[in-house]
Amino acid sequence: MADTSATTSATESTNAINETSGDTQNERQPSSAEAASESSTTEINEGDEQQAQKQQQPVANCDVWTEDLAKEKQIFDALFSTRRPKDGWAGLSSGLKSVAKGTAAGLTALIASPMVGAQQEGVKGLAVGLITGVASAVTLPVTGVCVGAYQLSRGIVNSAEAIQKSAQGMVWNEQTREWYFYSMQQENTDLEQQMQDLQRKLQQNDSNSNNSSNDRPVQDRQYYDLLKVPTTASSADLKKAYYREARLVHPDKNPDDPDAADKFQKLGHAYQILSQPESRAHYDKHGIVSNNPSEMKLTDVDPRTFFAVMFGSDAVKPYIGELWIANKADTLLKDQALQEFANQHNGNGENSDESSNSKSSETKKETSERAQYKAQLEVFQQQHRQVQAALHLLSRIQPFVEGLQDEAEFIALAQEEAAIISKQDFGAVFLKAIGYSLELEAMDFLGSYQSFLGVDGHAAKFRKRQYGMANQLRLLTAAVAAARAGSAAYHEVDRLQKQAAQLSEEANPQTIKLASEKIEESLPAILELAWAINIQDITRTLRGVCLKLFTDGAEHLTIEQRLKRAEGVWLLGREFYSMGSVAEATATSNGMNAKDIRTRAEVAAMTTLAKAQGQEMNDKDAEELIKQARMMEDMQRKASAD
Repeated sequence: MADTSATTSATESTNAINETSGDTQNERQPSSAEAASESSTTEINEGDEQQAQKQQQPVANCDVWTEDLAKEKQIFDALFSTRRPKDGWAGLSSGLKSVAKGTAAGLTALIASPMVGAQQEGVKGLAVGLITGVASAVTLPVTGVCVGAYQLSRGIVNSAEAIQKSAQGMVWNEQTREWYFYSMQQENTDLEQQMQDLQRKLQQNDSNSNNSSNDRPVQDRQYYDLLKVPTTASSADLKKAYYREARLVHPDKNPDDPDAADKFQKLGHAYQILSQPESRAHYDKHGIVSNNPSEMKLTDVDPRTFFAVMFGSDAVKPYIGELWIANKADTLLKDQALQEFANQHNGNGENSDESSNSKSSETKKETSERAQYKAQLEVFQQQHRQVQAALHLLSRIQPFVEGLQDEAEFIALAQEEAAIISKQDFGAVFLKAIGYSLELEAMDFLGSYQSFLGVDGHAAKFRKRQYGMANQLRLLTAAVAAARAGSAAYHEVDRLQKQAAQLSEEANPQTIKLASEKIEESLPAILELAWAINIQDITRTLRGVCLKLFTDGAEHLTIEQRLKRAEGVWLLGREFYSMGSVAEATATSNGMNAKDIRTRAEVAAMTTLAKAQGQEMNDKDAEELIKQARMMEDMQRKASAD
């Protein structure tokens, strides 16, 4: 033991002397013993690494197996309905879907597998594919039956929980497959935040699209397009572009072009606006400010204004929100304007094939993302529309629910409100559609709790199904009638144009009048189709509105308080429907004729353009314009008769 200590001490002393001697080097050569030690250490480390790699191989194989298992699970979940069912009925529905999907997948495999095998490996592949197809045709339907039985059993087990949670006023979340207490205020806040996020993503998407094309977003790009420059062009670029284009369109260079002077003048005006920093900044922000309707841009026109005036929906907007047909027209118009912008921009400049393909790929990606964002935004907007209408309906019946108004006073106020709505051209139609939907939804909720075994609720559900089927039949019938009327008008106008072309180069006033009359004849059928769409939209929207209203606040409201809400909705719906029926019965005519529709459409178009130009017009102003237009038509008709 002493010898070992002495040897160690001597070695340490020798190392210390070597390190402190004047012959020290920055990188000294290792001794033979150190070299041997390092070599053995390296061998040990390499052995440890090899051992570690051998130990890690099973882990890596396990990860690959886990990923494969996850992929197979995704395929299985996509093929069969495996989500947690709400109750027994949902379990039965899920089970039947699984059986149907399994059977369909088996038949598909039976047909497709031999064909694919034959294409790949000929006769041998055909035989293998046939065996695989037969096996799949047997296995998949059996698997579907097993999954269906499993889903049915899950649904039956969950039925007790569903009855309990539903009795507590909780709502089933289709996304998370869980029960929760619903709050209108919370959903309204969440939806507004989600819509803001999506709109921000859409703006970012548009901005990326513009930036990727060496452009930036502006209100209008007409002047830039005239000069054929991007919106990021410098003053020097603008001057060069102006001189280049001016030489091309100068009247002296184009003596055969009657529009050359007009083109040259427009080009000079565009350069004058863009060459000055102040006027260019104003143009980029506001676009062309014009009072000429022919110079209006698509983005200036709000179709929601047109439909609000056309159908007189402003008075009932708090109950049903913006009509679907108006929102859809607005979306299509904006998408068309965006497409026109993209087409105009893609036509400017010359790019290499590689650059063009790269930009095309980026454009497709941005277009796909934008489509996804738009689809999500439309869903959120419809939900927000229902929440806003439900909040208004709650504020409307709250005095009755809280006992601040008795039933007689509440009914009197409902009749007064309905009388105001009924004075509009389509007021009776709105009142009947809104009133009947509110009645049915309230009767469904009240009957489910107040009648024996919910018999009245089931009866209301049956009436709702009948009403929905009647609306769908009306929509189908109206669509067929509108298509026939439109086709007949088109062919007749086309015939008149061809006849006029054979007689003379320009159509005479008589031909124009006949063509206009043929087009007017199709207007009632088109209006009937629009109303069929509106009524179905109103019914679907109010179904969601009432569901939110009756389930809202169940965590702190008693069932009696929520039933009181339903009672208020039922009274309001009953009075709306009664007043609408009376207004419809006392109307001078059962519907609007073609001239009335044309007049209303003209005033709606005028109002839309006026608002696009910054003029303030409300629904009363529009109704007054419609009355004046009808009076003038009546006077002209009488004068013609005399």
